[in-house]
Amino acid sequence: MATIKDIARMANVSITTVSRVINKKTDGVSDETRERILKVMKDLNYQPNRIARGLVTKRTNTLGLILPDIANPFFPEIARGVEDTANIYGYNVILCNTDDRPDKEELYINVLREKCVDGVIFTSGINPVSEHIKQLMDCKMPFVLLDRYMDIDCLPGVYSDGYDGMYQVTRYLLEMGHRNIAFIAGPVHSTTAKHRYDGFKAAVGECGFSVDDALVEEGNYKISGGKEAMTRLIGKGKSFTAVVCANDLMAVGAMEVLRENGYRIPEDISITGFDDIQLSGLIEPKLTTVAQPCYEMGAMATRMLIKLIEGQAMDEREIKLKPKLVIRNSVKRVD
Repeated sequence: MATIKDIARMANVSITTVSRVINKKTDGVSDETRERILKVMKDLNYQPNRIARGLVTKRTNTLGLILPDIANPFFPEIARGVEDTANIYGYNVILCNTDDRPDKEELYINVLREKCVDGVIFTSGINPVSEHIKQLMDCKMPFVLLDRYMDIDCLPGVYSDGYDGMYQVTRYLLEMGHRNIAFIAGPVHSTTAKHRYDGFKAAVGECGFSVDDALVEEGNYKISGGKEAMTRLIGKGKSFTAVVCANDLMAVGAMEVLRENGYRIPEDISITGFDDIQLSGLIEPKLTTVAQPCYEMGAMATRMLIKLIEGQAMDEREIKLKPKLVIRNSVKRVD
């Protein structure tokens, strides 16, 4: 592995000059010398040791991104927004997938500390997460919460307004004549799931109706959760003309079970999702859903974190983005 000494020898310059070029402090270094050093670095396939540089600069230009489930198509789009924006500002990203497990969350926080990352973008799958937030606060590491809202004052975060998104799609169903509406919720421990359920209840109540608790089932934001919840709903023998799902993956699972039981969508039962993942526009019928600005959320969280790292003033410590109703073919008007 090439060293700074090797580069200095081959470029016929001092180690100090090489170090200045590597750290982009090239005042007093001629363009010709700089280009010669960069060529030698390329020829030797030299890669600066970010951690070693960080001991001097106090920065590694690396961010950590902790996500709960990278298999969920919602999160790769967020990750793309984080990575693209980080790269623009000269940062790299280390991605950590926790599988919604608190032990892996704790493990990755410690791993990122050991890697000397400059800051962390944190989407927790666990609630409450006070101990993990405390870990980050205790080590004085800059961090930004993303997507999963935590009811802790003054923590910087970027969120999509799940309450408003679910309110929009539920109002649409009510305007299409539906009254007996089932709901497949997210995990009971999730603040995101709670906000979406609250939006559903608000829309139903505002129209003068009440939520039938027997038509509410908990899911897990996965296809399997949608299948299991829909199986339980059908098993109760209660009538409903529409089902609202707290995300698109559960809607896909619910649709499969409905078809297996002889129901046509939307002729017999209408269905909606949430997230607007790519799959929702490819299945038949195409799914009416709520689009979240995933890429923008990741980009904004990254810009917020870099401001924290670099000590810049922030206009807002909490940003809430508005989702958008996407009407497709999975809802039918009823009389």
